[in-house]
Amino acid sequence: MSCDFLGLALPGVQELSPYVPGKPVEELAREFGLDPAEIIKLASNENPLGPAPMALKAIQEALPELTRYPDGNGFALKQAVSRRFGFDLSMITLGNGSNDVLELLARAFLAPGSEVVFSQHAFAVYPIVTQAVGATAVQVPAREWGHDLEAMAAAITPATRLVFIANPNNPTGTWIERAEFEAFMAQVPEQVLVVLDEAYTEYVTADDALNGFDFIDRCPNLIVTRTFSKAYGLASLRVGYAISHPQVADVLNRVRQPFNVNSLALAAAAASLEDTAYLAESRRANREGMLQLEQGFRELGLGWISSRGNFIAVDLGREAAPVYQGLLREGVIVRPVAGYGMPNHLRVSIGLPQENKRFLDALARVLNGE
Repeated sequence: MSCDFLGLALPGVQELSPYVPGKPVEELAREFGLDPAEIIKLASNENPLGPAPMALKAIQEALPELTRYPDGNGFALKQAVSRRFGFDLSMITLGNGSNDVLELLARAFLAPGSEVVFSQHAFAVYPIVTQAVGATAVQVPAREWGHDLEAMAAAITPATRLVFIANPNNPTGTWIERAEFEAFMAQVPEQVLVVLDEAYTEYVTADDALNGFDFIDRCPNLIVTRTFSKAYGLASLRVGYAISHPQVADVLNRVRQPFNVNSLALAAAAASLEDTAYLAESRRANREGMLQLEQGFRELGLGWISSRGNFIAVDLGREAAPVYQGLLREGVIVRPVAGYGMPNHLRVSIGLPQENKRFLDALARVLNGE
């Protein structure tokens, strides 16, 4: 090949490594000659319950209109979000998953010379969207695996345009207390946008827990992103949203693709907001599954990072890569997180009781060299 196409890309893009998702079941089955039906996947923080009944019904009703483009404004879903949380439609931005909104923020507000502050061990998409537009990533060392908000506030400079905060954080599961966040926002200059990524917030049930929506009216520079991929069980449909000041939402809509959320996703997400029984069951299953895994780790003599998400990072006390490979041979897919600076941990999604047991039994065998 005579042309260096990589050299034509933006410098930040040249330095990027593609995002690596959890290994698909079909790929593992081919690799090791396993029966796909016998493989369990606890790698991608998916809801193990299957789709919500109300979401499935909404999808079925939307199928006859597949020849039509979706509503580019997502009016019905915005109405559903507005009814559920009380925000004006002008404050809502829809995305192809909340990841899409994170990228829209980078495209709209970042440029070479601007800076983005985020924490060590934070979601991999933050540095990806930052580098892709040529901005400078400022990674702040974590404190006890979580965000050090005091240090992050101190890292803000006149060049800072965005701050990314995940609560709970992926992949560590750590969380921020309400008073801590309130003190942080008081230190952030008004021209710096703070993005509070609440992809897992539905799993947090404590009455005094931080809820970004409570700060929207008094913090015009705050953007809260949420998703339907986790607790609402719609990962394959890719639909999320942001709540922000109307001027911020207006800016995002200037760079948003006109049909970035498909019709089935719009219908299913709107229905999911009404399916309170499914959400309650998701929380119950997650709470009980978390306790099951914690007890299993305790019996195996392993440590873990306390989590408020639908996953948990287990500390193997040694390099995790060989254990990960051993679990794959057992037909169990979890997530290695060495790329997050956590070479001794594996992130494990909460599954159904039988899936959690299968993982724990396989983990014991691998650790014992069986």
